[in-house]
Order: sequence, then C-alpha cells, then structure tokens
Amino acid sequence: MQAFDTAQLPRDPSSVRFEPGPTEDKLILSMGPQHPSTHGVLRILLELDGEYIVRAEPVLGYIHRMHEWMAEQKTYFQFMPNMGRVDYLHAMAWNWAYAGAVERLAGIEVPERGEHIRVAVTELNRISSHLLWWGAYLLDLGAFTPIMYAFDDREILLDILQAVTGSRLTYSYFTFGGVYNDVPDDFAPRCLAFTKHLRSRLPMYRDLVTDNVILRGRCEGIGEMDVDLARRYGATGPVIRGSGAPVDTRRAEPYSVYGKFDFRIPAYKEGDAMARYMVRMDELETSCDIIDQAVSNLPDGPCSAKAPKTLKPPKGEACYAVEGARGKILVHVRSDGGPKPYRVKLRAPGFSNLSVFCELARGTLLADAVSILGSLDLVIPEIDR
Repeated sequence: MQAFDTAQLPRDPSSVRFEPGPTEDKLILSMGPQHPSTHGVLRILLELDGEYIVRAEPVLGYIHRMHEWMAEQKTYFQFMPNMGRVDYLHAMAWNWAYAGAVERLAGIEVPERGEHIRVAVTELNRISSHLLWWGAYLLDLGAFTPIMYAFDDREILLDILQAVTGSRLTYSYFTFGGVYNDVPDDFAPRCLAFTKHLRSRLPMYRDLVTDNVILRGRCEGIGEMDVDLARRYGATGPVIRGSGAPVDTRRAEPYSVYGKFDFRIPAYKEGDAMARYMVRMDELETSCDIIDQAVSNLPDGPCSAKAPKTLKPPKGEACYAVEGARGKILVHVRSDGGPKPYRVKLRAPGFSNLSVFCELARGTLLADAVSILGSLDLVIPEIDR
C-alpha cells in the first residue's frame, strides 16, 4: 500500500461521493447508526486508507420526527411542548425561541420579572447541557470518572429546575408572555448556592481533566478549523468561538434583558478540539455570572403577561434568535390569521456544526473521528428534527 498523502485529497466537500463497490486499497466503514459515540442514531460512512480517513459522509434521517409539519397541525399553545423535544439537553432555549417568535408576531410584551426568570432558567439549563457534554465526551475518549462528577453536580441543578418547572429534562415552562408559573421563594438562594458550589468545583475539573496530558494528546491539534471555514458552513456557538470568533447571539443580537448584564464571551483562536473544549468550560463560569446577576436583582411584579387562550396572531411573519448550548437557534413563524401557524421553520445549530465534520475528519486517524465528533457537541434529534 502506498503512503497516504493528504495533499491529494479533494478539497471540495461536494465532491465526497461513495461508489457502490469497494475500491483498491480502500475500506468502506459504517460508523453508526448505533455507535455509542454518535449520541443518537447518526450514521457516518467512512472511506479509509489504512487508519486514515479519506472521506467522511454523515447520513441523517434515522430519527426524523417532522416537528415543522406538526406545527402546522396544532395550535400555537399545543405546539410548545414539541420545543422541549427538539434539543432535549437545552430545551429552555428552544422554548424561548418559539415563544419569542410568536410574541413578536402577536405583539405580546413580557414583564421584566418574567424576562429575568427566563434568563436564569435558560442559563441553568445551559450549564446542565455543558456538564452532560463534558462527562459524555470524556467517556467517549476512555475516561469514566469525570461523568460521575458531572452528574453529581448536574443533579443539584436539576433539583432546582424541577422545583420550578416540574420536569428534569424536556421542559415546557415558557408560555406566550412569560413563564407558566412564578419561581419558589427559595429560588434565588438556591441558584446562588449552586453557582458558588460549581465555581468551587471547576479547579478540580481543571486538575483532573483539562490539564491531563492524555486529554490534551487526544484533543490538541485535532480537527483544526479556521474561522473562514466555520463561517462558510454556518457554524455557530462554541464551535465558531473555538476558532477565534467571539460571536454570541446574547451579545451580537441582544434579546430579553441580556443587554443589562455584564458577562464575558470566551473564544480561543487555536480552532482545534481542545479550543472548543475550553470554550465550553469557560462558559460554565459565564453562565454562573449571568445567573447571579439575574436572580440577585429579580424584579417584583407579574411573571407573565395576559394572553388570549385562543391565540390568533395577525397575518405576517416573525423570527426570533437565541443562543443555545450548541449555537444560534432561530425560529421563523408565519401566520395566516388562524389559530394554527401557517408555517414554522426551525434553524438548528447542530446541522451546520455537523456539516463541517467531513472537512475536519479528512486526513485524520480513525481514532480522532470520535474526538472531533465529540468536540462539536452534537444532539442528533435536534439535527434530525
């Protein structure tokens, strides 16, 4: 077998095609759709030259649930629970994007207390998503202990959210005009206690994992992506911030009361799997800072505006974008004046982030494909919505 030369590989991802039969000195490998590191039913067809990836092609469609079609069959209120099932790890962000689009379409104003509560619970949910990603990513790379610490801290957080929403995963807490019910009296103290606890744990996370030479060997210089490539594929969230662009919807397109808060947008210019890892670890602290500000100055008053039980927004269309744990979420709603949406379009950040994988994997070792996939933080039901 001849030596593998990455310079001879096609640079245009549109040229990646798999022929039906085997090629000389090449192996076609199907990774998934039951492979544990794909975290869902994602299938990736790989063409290998020895242990090196020549071409990679993600295959979707194994769990397609037709959320957008269902939106046209239900009333505006009936469709809200679907949002918690699109990305079950950051359901609050999807709740918010849909509620915000309908509110903008119907001209509904959210009270300031409701906005502060939305910010607090969404950032708590972002932390829970990042903690689960952290533990699962390291499990994929062969480390078992970190996921136990991650779920230990995550349980405290989920207890807080359960007291508020009645759920621990697929939340449906937002409503048009605010949130369904006010927070308990001990909500703010519990949030402040949790952020203090998490900050005390982060140095241990750093010593145990982040500074571990084994992790750095699996992540540094792996899946390198410059900012131009990220923008070309529409990558957002920690993926593009790991390539040096501090783009965050909470700052770039301020919504709700985020403009009142002081927080840092972490970004790393290296563009590799380690940079994307570091962005998410730093975002744990960023979310803690936002939560502290949101609950320390929780305004008095109603948590939700009055909205008609049968919502019939006027004819027109509206978009609303929020920053999810995986990047920019955008919901586009179009109304024909009836009780059901005429059209709902969901922009899932994971789809763009996955699309860049075929370029990042080309020329790397097969073992590094797991590290690259994990660094993108993919939730397949969000992509295969």
